[in-house]
Formats: sequence, C-alpha cells, structure tokens
Amino acid sequence: MHIIDTVMAGLALVVAVVSSLHALFSKRDPKSAIGWIAVCVLIPFAGPFLYYLFGINRVRTRAEKLQRRADSQQESENTRAGRQTSCAESGAGTKDTSDHPEFARVSDILTNRPLVGGNRIEALHSGEEAYPAMLDAIDKARRTLFLTTYIFERNRTGKAFVDALVRAARRGVDVRVIIDGLSDLFHLRWASRRLKKHGVPVARFLPPQLIPPTALINLRNHRKILVADGEIGFTGGINIGDSYLAERHDNPRRVVDLHFRLKGPVVRQIEEVFIDDWRFITGTYESVAAAESAPEGSARCRVITGGPNEDMDKLALLLTAAVAAARTSVVIMTPYFIPPRGLLAALQAAALRGLRVSIILPGKGDSRVVHWATRNLLWELLERGVQVYYQPPPFAHTKLVIVDDYYVHIGSANIDPRSLRLNFELNVEIFDKPLAAILTRDVEAVIQKSRAVTLNEVDGRPFPVKLRDSLAWLLSPYL
Repeated sequence: MHIIDTVMAGLALVVAVVSSLHALFSKRDPKSAIGWIAVCVLIPFAGPFLYYLFGINRVRTRAEKLQRRADSQQESENTRAGRQTSCAESGAGTKDTSDHPEFARVSDILTNRPLVGGNRIEALHSGEEAYPAMLDAIDKARRTLFLTTYIFERNRTGKAFVDALVRAARRGVDVRVIIDGLSDLFHLRWASRRLKKHGVPVARFLPPQLIPPTALINLRNHRKILVADGEIGFTGGINIGDSYLAERHDNPRRVVDLHFRLKGPVVRQIEEVFIDDWRFITGTYESVAAAESAPEGSARCRVITGGPNEDMDKLALLLTAAVAAARTSVVIMTPYFIPPRGLLAALQAAALRGLRVSIILPGKGDSRVVHWATRNLLWELLERGVQVYYQPPPFAHTKLVIVDDYYVHIGSANIDPRSLRLNFELNVEIFDKPLAAILTRDVEAVIQKSRAVTLNEVDGRPFPVKLRDSLAWLLSPYL
C-alpha cells in the first residue's frame, strides 16, 4: 500500500506540474493562469482533469487545422486558375482614410482585410424595420442565401423566416443556415429540425453533446449574418424572434435594438465570414462564386471578426485604438459593459483630454449580475468626467460606437469578456460622416430620454449593495 500511495502521489505531482505549466504558458490573463494553476495543484487528478476539459482552447486548434486545409485547397485552385491576388491588390485605395488614418492602420494589421469603399449603410430600428427588409431580401434572392443567427425563436417571426428560407430553397437558391448549437438546443431544436425537414442545409455551431462529451459549452457563435446573392447584407444585434418587435407593448420581454442593411463591396467580406464558419462546422470546402458588387455609396468599411479561434484581443485592441485616437467625442451604446482595463483607461484618458465621452447603458438589464458588476466600476469613469446614462425600459440591446462624428463601429459584439474573448463575433467598422450624423442624432434622442448617472449616486450605495456589486464584479471574467 505504501508503494502504491507513493506512486499515486508522484503521478499526481507530475500531472499537476504538466497541467500547471501548460496553463502558465498558454493563458494570457494572469488571473486565469493563477486560478487554473491553483485548481491543478490543490485538487489532485480532478483539477488537471477539469483543466483538460474546460481550460484548453480546442476551438483554436481545430480552426487552425481547418484553415490550413482550406488555404491549401485555395492555393491549388489559384494555381490551376493561374491567378494570385494579394490582399493589397484587392484592397486598392485602403490608405485613403481621410481624417483618421490611425484607425485604418490598426485594422490593417489586425484583420488582414482591406478597407473597401463604395458602400451604403442603412440603419434599421428593431424588428419592425429589420424583419421586413430581411424577408424581402430572402424572397428576392436568386443564387445564394446565407443566414447566421444566435437565437431563432419559435413564434410568428421565426415561422415567417423558416417559410421564406424554404421558399428560397425550393426555387433553386443555394440556402445555408448556421444556428448556435446551445441556443438551438434551448429552443428544442425547433428551427434546425424544421428547416432540415424541408431540405434546407443547417449547421449547428458547437452543439452540446454527451457522447463524446463536449467541453465547449462556453464558446458560442454570436454573429448575426444575412447575405443574399453576395450583393446585400445584414448584420447588427438583432436575432430572429418576436422579442425584437419593440412596438409590441403587450410583450414585457420586448427588446429595442439596431440592425443594418449593407450594400457594396463590404458584403463580400461578410459572406466570406459565413463561408469560413460553414467550413469550420462542416469541414467542407465547396467554394462560392464571388459576386461583383457595384459601388453603392460613399462609406468605407471593413469586417472585423473575433473569437477564440483567432486573436481574442482583436476587438478590444481596435476599440481601444479608436478611443485613444479620438479628437472630439466618443459615444458607446451597449447592453453589457464590463470593459478590459486598457479600454477603461483609454476612456478615462479621453475624458481627461477634454473630449465628450458618453456611455449609454440599459437602466434595467436582462442580467442582474452583469448590471451589478457594471455598476461596481462606473465610479472609475464618472470621477474622470465620463458621462454615463441609463436608458428607460424596454431593454436596449443596441451595440454602437461612434468616434468624432465620422467613425462608426457596429455589429454583434458587446463590451464584456464574453464577447471580447469567448464568443464568435462579427463587427463592421465604417468611415462615413453622413451615417455617423444620423446615428448621433438617434443617440442624442435616446440621451434626452435617459437618466444621467452621478458619482454621488454610485458612491452613495448602501454597504450591502456595494458588497453585492463588488462580488458580482469578481465574477465578471465568467459572465
């Protein structure tokens, strides 16, 4: 028995050391590394096993393998076709960034996507404006139709989209749909089963499973994409369901949100993100003929993706760079606001430089814990002159960043650890003064209806409330 105990102790030590070293070398956040090392060392065998299940980023490894295969195939196709097109050639004119060359330089390096001109962007307010436009695009599609959604509700809106997609498939359109696997399971797989029943190809993104067990339950596809014929695209914060019909006052869970219709060359970039996701999920690499998008407007745009299969700090770095380069104003509207320290410092510095910095948040969120955690950090912004506003109900799900009435950042990402590090997100950066002016007017109208948060209010919270908010803030990396 003594020998067995000695062997087991030695084995536990070796496993703990190996797993701890892996956490030390692979984790970027020191708090995360320390936490996992403590788990591995203090809980023999079970700790390293938990780290093996939940601490290792297998998504990135899998994505890299698929990307190498896809790149190899693309290289072969290019060789056979006798054409090699560089990113710089396809992005001719990307150095023309007018007032803010700093933004484009950062994005050039981090995204490897060109900034393309000739785009037209239209803001669509909640489901009342977004859904008719999206359904019209589906009904008019002739060749291809790609849809990604995080939530696909089983209600009147959900059924309308299913019926439209089925009609498109029956008239010969190449229809493909990606639904987040966990959300689809939560809704009893209604949408995916109904679409498959009618012959529409559906891919479920990292669905939870028991055999073999999955350790990727925390990694979700939060992107919202609809692209028809490579010519018209939609993205933003709106999922598919009656919840996003903001004028339905009989629905206590209604949501106010903002979606966008895009036309022009940037739509091809959105389509490429969908195709890459389809490859990631299915392992298939069938190509889609690129549509030639004619110039539609004056906006210069670029797609920005984020997720654990690539640089997890990309979105945070881009937002921090945009705030740091701002000259007159910064506006952030988001439903969840737990920024990384670098972005928090950039916002403080911008306010100290005399810029108008405004943060617009929901007065009552759909997650109490996130709301409490956010309130715990607001004093750091308020004491430096940042303006913080709480919007009245209904719950505001809009994600929007406007810098200097010129630069606009839209898409699916919230400003919290989940969106910036764990979720697969799609955002679009836009250089366009007319669009920025329209959205700024919308934001000012919201501010007029909102309540300003004061430093005295935050400092005056009773001790039990401060304690609760502080404990919620401790959980912020995992919210």
